[in-house]
Amino acid sequence: MKALNQILIVLLVTTVFSCKKTTSEEKVVSETVTEIRNDIQRVEPPNWWIGFKNQSVQLLVKHPNIGNATPKISYQGVSITKVHKADSPNYLFLDLEISKTAEAGQFNIRFKLEDDSELVQTYELKSREKPAKDYIGFDSSDAIYLITPDRFANANPKNDEVKGLLQQGIDRADDYARHGGDIQGITEHLDYIDDLGFTAVWPCPVLTNDMPSGSYHGYAMTDFYEVDPRFGTLEEYRKLADDLRSRDMKLIMDQVANHCGLQHWWMTDLPFKDWINYQELYEENIDNWDWKVTKTSNHRRTTNQDPYASKKDHQEMADGWFVSDMPDLNQRNPFMANYIIQNSIWWVETLGLGGIRQDTYPYSEKEFMRNWAGAIMSEYPNFSIVGEEWSYNPLLIGYWQDGQKNKDQYDSNLKSTMDFAMQKNIVDALNEAESWDKGLVKIYEGLANDFAYTAPKDIMAFLDNHDKSRVYTEFDGDLIKTKMALSYLLMMPRIPQIYYGTEILMDDFDNPGDHGLIRTDFPGGWEGDTVNAFTGEGLSDAQKEMQSFLKKILNYRKTSDAIHNGKTVHFAPQDGVYVLARMIENETMVHIINKNEDPLELDLERFEELELKGKR
Repeated sequence: MKALNQILIVLLVTTVFSCKKTTSEEKVVSETVTEIRNDIQRVEPPNWWIGFKNQSVQLLVKHPNIGNATPKISYQGVSITKVHKADSPNYLFLDLEISKTAEAGQFNIRFKLEDDSELVQTYELKSREKPAKDYIGFDSSDAIYLITPDRFANANPKNDEVKGLLQQGIDRADDYARHGGDIQGITEHLDYIDDLGFTAVWPCPVLTNDMPSGSYHGYAMTDFYEVDPRFGTLEEYRKLADDLRSRDMKLIMDQVANHCGLQHWWMTDLPFKDWINYQELYEENIDNWDWKVTKTSNHRRTTNQDPYASKKDHQEMADGWFVSDMPDLNQRNPFMANYIIQNSIWWVETLGLGGIRQDTYPYSEKEFMRNWAGAIMSEYPNFSIVGEEWSYNPLLIGYWQDGQKNKDQYDSNLKSTMDFAMQKNIVDALNEAESWDKGLVKIYEGLANDFAYTAPKDIMAFLDNHDKSRVYTEFDGDLIKTKMALSYLLMMPRIPQIYYGTEILMDDFDNPGDHGLIRTDFPGGWEGDTVNAFTGEGLSDAQKEMQSFLKKILNYRKTSDAIHNGKTVHFAPQDGVYVLARMIENETMVHIINKNEDPLELDLERFEELELKGKR
């Protein structure tokens, strides 16, 4: 009789439970994960977090014939709100809602197939390591050190070759081959970078570039969620970020929203018919695409602003492939748009980034770029993003800065753009030989164009980078001009960026402007190097002088309130002299460029408003 009563009680409980109506406010019993399962080929993002302002995430699921599966999640606070089939049967896109009640943990996503079999993928929600407001971006108080990782330092020769990748081996004699530099090489030399006075590091991309050639530069990504094993591991990337933070320094990630590499894993099975631009043309001409791609792109970035631009010109600029081996991503496809936005946020959260540099900014759909930057800045209000606008026209540079009152009402949500205009002005001004004042006026009037920017000191200025000739080459090996230019750069109301090796006068004299040569190996980064810039061994007197000069200015700049926040005043060039001042309550900084061969005495009466009399 006792056993029978137990059976009746169980049946009664089961009946009550099965008849009870559930509501969205009631708790769902979470499935206990007793075994980690990874039956699915790809799920991206590979994990997510609780506590975001935007409580939804869209998962890309890639597996043979997964399109006909029925997914299910049993985890408190997480629900599937919509399932999207793709054009390819090998994809599903799952919209998940993560409520405020959701807790960090692992859960299984179960995919029931048409034959009633089941695939299981374990997914993880993580706790965020710090509040969104604590993701502090770079600003004008920072000085950024730009590095091409393959050419900086090879700390781990064991990862120089990785089986299975298309490009094998290293050849330091070939400027376009891989040379072996890695993430660990940057981490091991943070003492050097910190001691010089830099406060942030921007490495060119280190994600997987499984391309048959040119894979060293990192801009043809074939996996947006994987660190290239020839650069290291995700753990080593995190260590770089952590070690920088421990020094109160920032890691800026170089990202690419416009294109991927031709060997990206999805190129053999694209999810949708419009996943990339000119997809139909590409699929029809795969064997002859290198020729066809030249017909799809005009690189006319001004069509973004030009009120008279033809639709055809704008389409060829926005949709055309950057180069033949970099497919142009179609951000008008909402799944692609979500993919790129979530990928950026995933890296911000995974690495605790101090900023993003976005490559080829004007080439993407500008409405998407507004949404992309807006989504990031909404989650991280104190963050920073700089976009590459390779233009010498301040109007085009200023167009992309957040808050700009553009006639077409476009607001980018982008805090910073890159100042190619001032780079050219500085180089041209100091190289001008016919008339000293005429040359210096190019700098003077260049800075006067700051009225075109909503926030001039949030613009990123530079003298050289991974795409432009070395500044020492631009000045034909003139040490004095190089010093003038660098000191002026560090005084301007800007965020300064300096390319690795500029501090030791690295050059590209043999072939000015050649990308492979611009990205020369940093001496001392490889075992057996006879010159070591990290220790000073083998450097010339001029190299040591420049290194010491830059170190002194950078370290002073770190604590200069006048440079960070001061008022800017400059005086029109006279008699071959140009004066720039930065002023705040108890500090006045004055920068003087004198293009005369001999010393010149200045009459302080002209500079009376700077209140320099009696000061040292």
